[in-house]
Amino acid sequence: MTVLEMWFSYRENRHYYEKRDTLTNIYLTTLAFLLNLAVGGSTFFILNFAGQFRLIEIHNTAIYWIVLVVVQDFLYWALHYTGHYCRLFWAIHVTHHSSTHFNFTTGFRSTVFEPLYRVFFYLPLALMGFNAVDILYAYLITQLYGNLVHTQYKIPLPKWYGLIFVTPSHHRVHHASNIPYLDKNMGMVLIIWDRMFGTFREENLPEPVKYGLTHQPDDLGPVNILFHEWKALLADVKKAPTFKIKLQYFLNPPGWSHDSSSQTARTLQREYKDQHSG
Repeated sequence: MTVLEMWFSYRENRHYYEKRDTLTNIYLTTLAFLLNLAVGGSTFFILNFAGQFRLIEIHNTAIYWIVLVVVQDFLYWALHYTGHYCRLFWAIHVTHHSSTHFNFTTGFRSTVFEPLYRVFFYLPLALMGFNAVDILYAYLITQLYGNLVHTQYKIPLPKWYGLIFVTPSHHRVHHASNIPYLDKNMGMVLIIWDRMFGTFREENLPEPVKYGLTHQPDDLGPVNILFHEWKALLADVKKAPTFKIKLQYFLNPPGWSHDSSSQTARTLQREYKDQHSG
């Protein structure tokens, strides 16, 4: 599908792909794949160990798999939300949003260091009685779906589908740097979590979607793509006058500052709403 999208994009002169960006996406997913291999054994061990303390016994039936995928998707939403609203985790997740393009390979632009802590968000599944191997299968299923919504092509879908499931339109919003779209549509498979918890937004602005970060790094080299937000975070921590404020820089949302020198997405959105109301 990636090759087809690339071919149609080239044929129709849409410029959805750019050579350096695509190579960066492949580079990042290769790093993530290698790290997943390195920690895969410990991930399985942790889930399997936690499963010994399961609260209930669940039989492997169709309902078992439906519940597993739904709960796993919610826990992914929580993981993803944390990646946007805690700067420590944003410093890791930001690589996935640093591309100014949006195509199937953007889905490969992995949050490289996420495998180091992702398992702890999925521990509730093991405690609920789900098998460790099945949890990993469910994760792969949802990841596959998540990659498929990384496209700018308009795909006709029935209205009911977009009420329940994440669509490419929803995910275009998620990758946008337009102020009203910031930190919206965190779901991987189901959009219901965003509708329930106030992070949902339709793709409905009059101006086109602008992809990437609100402040793009000047250096798009492979090392800086991974670590530019860490540099910025540590610089802010260094200038913080007290230990409490230093800690706040790690835990508060991106854009938070003790001296109002920068603003969070929510503050920017409030100002945008005030400017465009009436």
